[in-house]
Amino acid sequence: MIAGPERPHEDDPMITKRALMSLACAGGLAAIFPDPRTASAQTVSRMLVGFGAGGAIDVIARMLVEGMKDYSPAFIVDNRPGAGGRLALAALKNSPADGTVMILAPASNFAVFPHVYKKLGYDAFRDFVPVTTVCSFPFLITVGPMVPAEVRTLADFAKWCAANPKQATYGTAAAGSMLHFTGVTLAKANRFEFVHLPYGGPGGIQDLIGGRIAATIYPIGTALPHVQSGAIRALATTGPQRSSRLPDVPTVREAGYAALEASEWFGVFVPANTPAAPVNRLNNAIRIVVNAKPFKAALAELAVDPAGETPNEFAQLVKADFDRWGPIVRASGFTLID
Repeated sequence: MIAGPERPHEDDPMITKRALMSLACAGGLAAIFPDPRTASAQTVSRMLVGFGAGGAIDVIARMLVEGMKDYSPAFIVDNRPGAGGRLALAALKNSPADGTVMILAPASNFAVFPHVYKKLGYDAFRDFVPVTTVCSFPFLITVGPMVPAEVRTLADFAKWCAANPKQATYGTAAAGSMLHFTGVTLAKANRFEFVHLPYGGPGGIQDLIGGRIAATIYPIGTALPHVQSGAIRALATTGPQRSSRLPDVPTVREAGYAALEASEWFGVFVPANTPAAPVNRLNNAIRIVVNAKPFKAALAELAVDPAGETPNEFAQLVKADFDRWGPIVRASGFTLID
């Protein structure tokens, strides 16, 4: 049985400070804050972010709204950190349903959290209207010096874990996350015990480099610099195709573990009952930014892929991810968080 944590999943700073600076410099990403002398004369839109300023999702939100001046001449990025993004979603639920208030939220809030929390403070399907995704990124399964150099593939690693149960450990940003359950899926597919260590952030990478744990599963942007430096080894990426930043690293599907395929996305939602007209207008404005070369180039530096669907396509994606992770969480024996 896998017990739930005493603390909720919090933001994973998946991007290094250097990468965030690159993103910030790519387009002058300061959010558009209205001048109080003129704000009353124009519509002010708000982009809620459930995490603190300066993190990956916050920076991407600021980059996004700067390109949306045709949608709204005045934008505020409204950070509501806490409870892994749940506080911001609860705030959005009670906001005006007129297209002026929206949120940029991660997939986990909709695909995983409903299965791991007894009380969310929102209903993932009744309280919001999906608008579109903005970007997505896979995870990277990595091993460190604890694992012998001859272990080069995911299959090799599974065999090593089975033969070395006391050393079969992996770190992620948090319990109850996609990262956590990706490791659970790997262990169940190969029938070995895989001890999960939640770090509440990227600290697992340092323990991996130091030989204190065997493996980590983190967003690709978190692990990438350490793989490129040779400090740790990448066994597979969980994306549907190989990363252009690590073209020699196979996908989990190529490695024979299609069930491990997973990506986190950041998507925009508005309150329930928002009319179709502002939803479609917002969708169009976001997709114009997402398809712009500067935005794509900035995300590429972070090993993050631009996305963008119609509202209907996005709604189908949210439902598919929700349906996919539910059985995985239940099969893991995870204890629900109060």
